[in-house]
Amino acid sequence: MNIPATINAGTDRPLLDGQTFNIWPGCAPGSEGLTLKEEIVQRSTEPTKVNNRFAWKILNPTLTVYLPKKSNGAGILIAPGGGYQRVVLDKEGEEIAFWLTSLGITCFILRYRLPGEGHQQGSDVPLQDAQRAMRIIRKKASTWGLDPNRLGIMGFSAGGHVASSLGVKYHHQVYQSIDDIDEVNARPDFLILGYPVITMLDEFVHIGSRNQLLGKQPTKKRIAAYSNELYVTKATPQTFIMHAIDDPSVPVENSINFGLALKKARVPVEMHLFKDGGHGFSIRLTQGKTCRLWPELCAEWLKSIGIIK
Repeated sequence: MNIPATINAGTDRPLLDGQTFNIWPGCAPGSEGLTLKEEIVQRSTEPTKVNNRFAWKILNPTLTVYLPKKSNGAGILIAPGGGYQRVVLDKEGEEIAFWLTSLGITCFILRYRLPGEGHQQGSDVPLQDAQRAMRIIRKKASTWGLDPNRLGIMGFSAGGHVASSLGVKYHHQVYQSIDDIDEVNARPDFLILGYPVITMLDEFVHIGSRNQLLGKQPTKKRIAAYSNELYVTKATPQTFIMHAIDDPSVPVENSINFGLALKKARVPVEMHLFKDGGHGFSIRLTQGKTCRLWPELCAEWLKSIGIIK
């Protein structure tokens, strides 16, 4: 893919496939004075066959655009995982975007700041970036040929915590408004959560994500404040969840308890729990496992709620 140079989100240009743009017009809030230099690390031993990259030391969060051949007007913001230590770029980013664009959906991969890299209000920087990204997409929807009422967010693992945080805290003021984009509603119209980190409570916590997000000795108050199952209301967006019961990293109860909270709040929810799949299967690692069915099930759900028409 020929990727144009990074531009600012304020542009009114039409979208280009592969285009990357900064979501903040200057330094992101709370990152002033930091001297991080972003790195992209290749973990694959055979990158000519399959990429396995991640980004970290992210100072300027970005969106990268993936356009369908024929748009149906829907858009999805993708928040990859990485345990809040890194942002996975291929398995839970680009490969997911390729699948979604085949359904006619315009995709935006969010490269969000990581909470443990020295930012002020570090625990909130992923949510700050997610709110800002959704506001940009909705603000520019008409220019970009998108329906402002068919915009969702999809997150995997720790990215599922980013996505569910936006779903339950889209209206929380976690940064000071800087321009008219910040007056736009940040509520996603739907959530798609893959083996998500949801809770910070001890019983079912993914300790690595919590250590990065809240530090190694958070108070009970802060633990509760970042446990998203506790913030579900009737205004939380309709949600699709998938998780493998044999997940050794993020207990399946993260998904179950979030799903039950949605049910209690009478929010429409569809949840699929697969007997095998482990953690981090995305699309790439599903062969021979029951979890291979999740993309088809998710596509059917998107049709059922009118996102794919």
